[in-house]
Amino acid sequence: MNTHDKSTFDCDVILKLGKITLSPKFCFDDNIVGLFGASGTGKTSILHAFAGIFTPTSGHIRVNGVTWFDKQANINLSIQDRLVGLVFQDGQLLPHKSVMDNLLFGYRHRDKSARRFHPDDIISLLKLGHLTKRLPAKLSGGEKQRVALGRALLYSPNLLLMDEPLSALDSEHKQEILPFFQDIKAMSIPMLYVSHDIQEIEFLTSSVYRVSRAC
Repeated sequence: MNTHDKSTFDCDVILKLGKITLSPKFCFDDNIVGLFGASGTGKTSILHAFAGIFTPTSGHIRVNGVTWFDKQANINLSIQDRLVGLVFQDGQLLPHKSVMDNLLFGYRHRDKSARRFHPDDIISLLKLGHLTKRLPAKLSGGEKQRVALGRALLYSPNLLLMDEPLSALDSEHKQEILPFFQDIKAMSIPMLYVSHDIQEIEFLTSSVYRVSRAC
């Protein structure tokens, strides 16, 4: 992998989405970067480019000085090599598995030497101790999001990708979850946080890229 003395997030790409073109360009030295914009502006597509799900037509993407994509240099790391943790607005938990089994789903597939956190520490951080035996159907919206966040952290990712993780929650549950994202900032795991709620983003970070409507 090529490395550069660059900021935590360095993105300058062209994304072709059918007849639509996106040209996201930003460089931030911050553990949390917010992607802000209205629905349909392409925020999720930018997330997918970082994850390796969608390949840009040109440009580069670097995270923590490591080149993940560079069209000119013919670099395009696989999804597996990028090791990203995804958290969506609905949590997407495995419905037939307990909270504990959901938390350990990615953890069990990581080599012991690559694990950055112990399950007990994440369970304590996210206040999940009393929920470990429950099935997702027995959880509130806020509890589901805490489990999804814990699962992503235990995967020990190089990058956390948050795609409108709180948009399905009411104000009370949002206030329950937001402080946990601030705690993660101290863990030195970079995070791209997508939202159409600027107050939500500004609570977490001052590093914001405003995504204009695609053309």
